[in-house]
Amino acid sequence: MTPLLLSAYTATTCLGRGLDATRSALREGRSGLAPCAFETVQLATWIGEVSAVDAERLPAALATYDCRNNRLTQMGLETDGFSDRVRAAIARYGRTRVGVFLGTSTAGILQTELAYRHRDPQTGALPDDFHYRTTHNSFSLAEFTRDYFGLQGMAMAISTACSSSAKVFAAAARQLELGSIDAAIVGGVDTLCLTTLYGFASLQLTSAQPCRPYDAARNGISVGEGAAFALLERAGDPAPGSVLLLGTGESSDAYHMSSPHPEGLGARLAMEAALRSAGLATADIGYINLHGTATPANDAAEGKAVAALFGNTVPCSSTKGATGHTLGAAGAVEAVVCALALSDGFLPGSPGTQNVDPAMRLDYLLQGKAATVRHALSNSFGFGGSNCSLILGVAP
Repeated sequence: MTPLLLSAYTATTCLGRGLDATRSALREGRSGLAPCAFETVQLATWIGEVSAVDAERLPAALATYDCRNNRLTQMGLETDGFSDRVRAAIARYGRTRVGVFLGTSTAGILQTELAYRHRDPQTGALPDDFHYRTTHNSFSLAEFTRDYFGLQGMAMAISTACSSSAKVFAAAARQLELGSIDAAIVGGVDTLCLTTLYGFASLQLTSAQPCRPYDAARNGISVGEGAAFALLERAGDPAPGSVLLLGTGESSDAYHMSSPHPEGLGARLAMEAALRSAGLATADIGYINLHGTATPANDAAEGKAVAALFGNTVPCSSTKGATGHTLGAAGAVEAVVCALALSDGFLPGSPGTQNVDPAMRLDYLLQGKAATVRHALSNSFGFGGSNCSLILGVAP
């Protein structure tokens, strides 16, 4: 593919709001996870909750979009000067030429959960002030963002579980290549809700301790929430040190509704496709941000796929021990982590992991380290075998 410039990017998670907070936590090897005290949830688990989301207020003209997911969206958009960069792009290209491509898994489902508490006792009807389309509906994220900036062009929401906000990079890249748009807001937002927390617990996939990706004693995920965005534009002649999207790879192995292929078949296909897309060899990759959810099956399958392709010579880690698993936002959050690794010359470690599973024949980083790398690969794999790998690089 033709390289694309990440002309702006930002991330907000339980580590804090923006790049500086994220950078600081990753350098310190600090986790943002805490025991679950969300809403009425009664579960022995740890979560990655973003502070002050409920204090966020949407513009009056966009009040029908009000829900936790769109509040966090606004927080993310108004961080690191991202909204200013978007408005500058709109001024350059026009309102019809900036696309919106965002990923989410559950969108504003919490708003529906809250509405059900206030059903009419006689009819069961939901409250009149509940707006499904602009909250719970997956497209509400993209529609809110388009309306927030007054855009009039292409907008798309992708909901493929945990690969959602990685796949938006590929979708936007295709439209930029076709000439349908000149710039794209890409990213993802997912927020905590009862359905997600109780749902993963019912699948016996949550841990009672902070998650430990790739640890010999790993026993489940820590659910998190987050918002991450990037502005994609054609690279032209990028300034040295600029972060570029070089390749995308997608696969769908459809092995099982909620379990990965045991040999990581779909994961390997996605990584191979990303390498072909970028025109790179395995030896060109200097860091891999693993999907690494800390479930026994996921880490084993991904570990096999990575080892089969890259051996044990490429430094890799999962940062979900820091952020929790931000689900539909994870692809974008971890793309930003890779962008920071490339621009800062620092590869993050794996907070929470103590003893790497000896079956994992990888160069797994327990602690972060300074290193200058040219190319980084980020993996995002979702339920149902929906897989996506991204390759980012830095302009010489």
